[in-house]
Amino acid sequence: MKIAVVRNRNKDGVVNRLGQICPETYGRRSVQRLSDSLWANGHAVAFFEGDKQLIEKLEEFMPPDPDTGHPGGMVFNMSYGIQGESRYSHVPGMLEMAGIPYTGSGPLGHALSLDKVIAKSLMRDVGAPTPNFRVMSSRDSRADDLNFPLIVKPRHESTSYGLRCVRNREELEDAAHAVVTKYQQEALVEEYIDGREICIGLLGNDNVEFLPPVELDFDGRQLHTLTWEDKYHKSTDEPMKICPAQISESLARRLCELALTTFRLCQCKDYARVDIRVNPSGEPFVLEINSMASLSPGGTFMLAAKAAGYTFESLISRLLDITHERYFGVPLPPGTCSGDWKIEDWLQEELAAPVPR
Repeated sequence: MKIAVVRNRNKDGVVNRLGQICPETYGRRSVQRLSDSLWANGHAVAFFEGDKQLIEKLEEFMPPDPDTGHPGGMVFNMSYGIQGESRYSHVPGMLEMAGIPYTGSGPLGHALSLDKVIAKSLMRDVGAPTPNFRVMSSRDSRADDLNFPLIVKPRHESTSYGLRCVRNREELEDAAHAVVTKYQQEALVEEYIDGREICIGLLGNDNVEFLPPVELDFDGRQLHTLTWEDKYHKSTDEPMKICPAQISESLARRLCELALTTFRLCQCKDYARVDIRVNPSGEPFVLEINSMASLSPGGTFMLAAKAAGYTFESLISRLLDITHERYFGVPLPPGTCSGDWKIEDWLQEELAAPVPR
């Protein structure tokens, strides 16, 4: 089958520059692994920018079947978006409008998950435990009913961008002001939960597979919170990831129940990761859900998948099967292409360049 990998490498394919620019993008090593895997499984592959020209290019690469009118391929979505709010939802929205099947959550799932305030409100409505929180839009906003220390982060960002731990009113005002001015959005302020952090990966739709739990080991660190520097391997004391996490069966079941509840509440599809804190009394608190969990080699989701027995290639095949079955009721047929493989010039250049740490 023809598989179009959609990602955002640059931010130029827009009519106007308007709104907060998305700081995220998939690294070239992850893109290379994906291309190698798809090619090895017999699929024709092409790479596209998730921008204003996307639909035209996809129609050229994989036009509908002339006899049946059925889609001529699928999109493997790695697009974090270019700018504005709910950026994860932009490419899925375009694809739904054009009638093109794609991996991962739809516009609603990404929009709910990326709006941390809405996601936490949904959890609270059904009694799923999540840290107490408030929203701040300026220095003058109030959060007097919350207990320090507090975590401050942008309402609509992922990957710990803008995250700070604050311990007094002055630090809170500074952190909230930094979020509002730098990220052009409200600040989510929530109570810091001391304890263990466990990540639960989910794979599937009607029948969801829970990947082995992963614990972030903060032993020896003053701040028991995963930062942007940790996620991009720029810190000197990056927490180790323990998989499977050493937790009781009863706690593991409770965490999986909470993860599934969050997955369903936020209307996610195909795969996701839910991050949960467990306080010293053993009480869990859902922190957030990542509706497009990273497939990078060192990521938590990939570590859990490996512990579950998946290779990268078998995980990608499983994701394609899950997606195809969601759309068409059956797994993806085996790939049969042996030479029809297209790789963009820019990706050739990237793959030939030295790999930074």
